[in-house]
Amino acid sequence: MGRKQYFFIILILGSLATVSPFSIDMYLPGFPRIAKDLGTTIDQVQLSLTSYLIGICIGQVLYGPLLDRFGRKKPLYAGLALYVLASFGCAMTSSVDALIVMRFFQAMGGCVGLVASQALVSDLFPSDKRAEVFSLITLVIAVSPMIAPTVGGYVTASIAWQWIFIILAGIVSLIIAAIYFFLPTGREADSSVSLRPKAVMNGFATVIKQPQFLIYTLAGGLATAAPFAYIAGSSDVFMNIYKVTEQQYGWIFAFLAVAMIGSTQLNHILLKRFKSEQIIKVTLFYQSIVGVLLIAGVYNNWFGLYSLIGMMFIFLTGQGLTGPNGSALSLAPFRKHTGSASALMGSWRMGAGAIISAIVSILHNNTALPMVGMMAACSLGGLVILHAGNAVVKHQARRNEVEDEVSVLL
Repeated sequence: MGRKQYFFIILILGSLATVSPFSIDMYLPGFPRIAKDLGTTIDQVQLSLTSYLIGICIGQVLYGPLLDRFGRKKPLYAGLALYVLASFGCAMTSSVDALIVMRFFQAMGGCVGLVASQALVSDLFPSDKRAEVFSLITLVIAVSPMIAPTVGGYVTASIAWQWIFIILAGIVSLIIAAIYFFLPTGREADSSVSLRPKAVMNGFATVIKQPQFLIYTLAGGLATAAPFAYIAGSSDVFMNIYKVTEQQYGWIFAFLAVAMIGSTQLNHILLKRFKSEQIIKVTLFYQSIVGVLLIAGVYNNWFGLYSLIGMMFIFLTGQGLTGPNGSALSLAPFRKHTGSASALMGSWRMGAGAIISAIVSILHNNTALPMVGMMAACSLGGLVILHAGNAVVKHQARRNEVEDEVSVLL
């Protein structure tokens, strides 16, 4: 694979994986304006974020078997076409309920990019290069929070929030063209993969029974749900509590995205000296400490605007380390069921994100405590699952060794 081709493949895969993050981040500055125009509250508009995350969660489970059965490109075209249609539906909606429904279908279409991009990494790159490739894709994804809220803020302020969804439809149309002309096919269609419910469930069961997949998917997925707490609560915290403008909020969001971009580059360097298992373990530990400090600081009113941004910046640097390493470790054991494994991993991540964002909305109390509290809970939970899971696996391995020795003696 030439250097130029390598660059284009990473860019396209990163763009595919960015469809959903971009769709989430770009309309956040418009929450107050959307609520005003639709005659509702910000809490209700936040539910359109939750419905989007639920759509991603369900959609990824469906796309996994489809990508294994029909190859990578046909499901991609179908899903992205649905996304474009639903985006126009979002732009034309006249009620918050209709927006919530359209966002669900938008997610059902766009989430194919998340599953397909991860499956294509396994198709196109050797196992020892995948963590590095995932880091580069995460770098492309991390650019979206720098661009999307800033663009969304200016579009909302200068034109109308409906144009955000029209722009998203245009971007995805360009991605469809790039897939057609530049993206390799990847794994071909496999007629031996059955789409009957029982066969699909058996395939998922095979994936779940793999201990490494289960541990790193659960731990990494919960840890990577932390930004969804930030995403769900940040517009209210910064714009209503700290009284920043739509444009200023976009720049704050962009600045905090630098934390994730920098850590993806750091991960690229760290992988030359350390294993992914070591990196993710240390990262979850330090994020847990920072998360507890965030809770204490908000509860005791230690933070002003700039100090809160600074602490959140420190916390979010961990996301560029947990995400790619968790993905690589989760998918490493598979070849045949890569699509199903990618779907389950992505579905859990977005499902956890949906739950976390909904909890932030439910706990809304005009402080930053629900946001930072759920961020900390995600890291602490991921750390506990990682240690507990590895301890169980080691215990089982020792038990098997003892049983083997006993059987030999008998």
